[in-house]
Amino acid sequence: MNWLTNVVRPKIRNILRRETPENLWIKCPDTGQLVFYKDVESNQFVIPGSNYHMRMGATARLKSVFDNETWYDVALPDVVADPLKFRDERKYVDRIKDARTKTGMQDSVKVGYGKMEGMGTVVAVQDFDFMGGSLGMAAGEALVRGLELAVEKKAPFVVFAASGGARMQEGILSLMQLPRTTVGVQMLREAKLPYIVVLTNPTTGGVTASYAMLGDIHIAEPGALIGFAGARVIEQTIREKLPEGFQRAEYLRDHGMVDMVVHRHDLKPTLARLCRLLTKSPAVETAPRVPAEQIAVAPDAVPAPQA
Repeated sequence: MNWLTNVVRPKIRNILRRETPENLWIKCPDTGQLVFYKDVESNQFVIPGSNYHMRMGATARLKSVFDNETWYDVALPDVVADPLKFRDERKYVDRIKDARTKTGMQDSVKVGYGKMEGMGTVVAVQDFDFMGGSLGMAAGEALVRGLELAVEKKAPFVVFAASGGARMQEGILSLMQLPRTTVGVQMLREAKLPYIVVLTNPTTGGVTASYAMLGDIHIAEPGALIGFAGARVIEQTIREKLPEGFQRAEYLRDHGMVDMVVHRHDLKPTLARLCRLLTKSPAVETAPRVPAEQIAVAPDAVPAPQA
C-alpha cells in the first residue's frame, strides 16, 4: 500500500493513473532493442538500426507499394464459411470471427488494383495475422480473382506471400486451392503478363508448394524464412544437421532458389522497374525538381526543362 491508494480519493486517483497503450513499444526479435512503435511504423515496420523486417499487415503493405497510398479494393467472391463444420478446441467459425475482428479483413488475402510508379498493377497480399496467413477456399478465390483481373486489365500481378501453409480446418478443400491457383498463374502466363512473387517471413507449407514458387521472378525480404517443411522435420527425416541459415532468404538466394533479396525500402522501385522491363513499358517521366532556393524566392516559379 502507498499514499496513492491510502490518501488520494478514488476520483482523483483515476485522473492520476495513466493508461499505457499495449503497442507503444516494440522489442526487436534480433537484438532485443526496444523501439517506439511510431518510429517502426513510419519506417515500414523495419527496426531502425538492426534493419530487422517485422511482419507487415495487408493494408500497410498496399500503402507502401501503390502511388499516393491509393488503390481500389478488388471485390472478392463469397465462400462457405465452415464447409466441414470443423471443431477442435474451438469452433472454426469462432476462430474466423476472432481473426476478422483482429485484422479487419474477411480472410487472409487482400487484393488491390492501382498505380505503381504510374503503371497499373494488381497486388495480392497475405496477412499472417489472419490465422497464420493460411490458404483456404476464400484465400484461393481471392488469388484466382486477382489473376483474372490482371488478365482483364492486361496488368502485371504481384503477390506478397506470408503463410504457414494450407488451412487444416478446411481439409481437402484447402488443398484443392494449390492446383486452382496454379491454373490461375498459367492463365496469366498464357496472356504473357508478368507474375512476380515477393516472399516474406514466413512463407511455408502448401503456399510454397504452389503459387509462391511459380513466379517469373522471386524476390525475398531480408531474413525471411522460406521452405516447405520445417527444419526440425527435415533433420529428423534425413538424419543430418542442416547448414547455418538454412531456409533463410540469403541462403536460398546463394543456392539459386530466390532471384534476389531486396530491402523493404527498395521494394517498390524494384518491382516497378521489373514490371516495366517485363512489359517493355517506358519509364514514367517525373516532374523536374525545383531547387529549394528558387522556392524560397519565388514560390510560383518553375524552372525551364533542361536541354
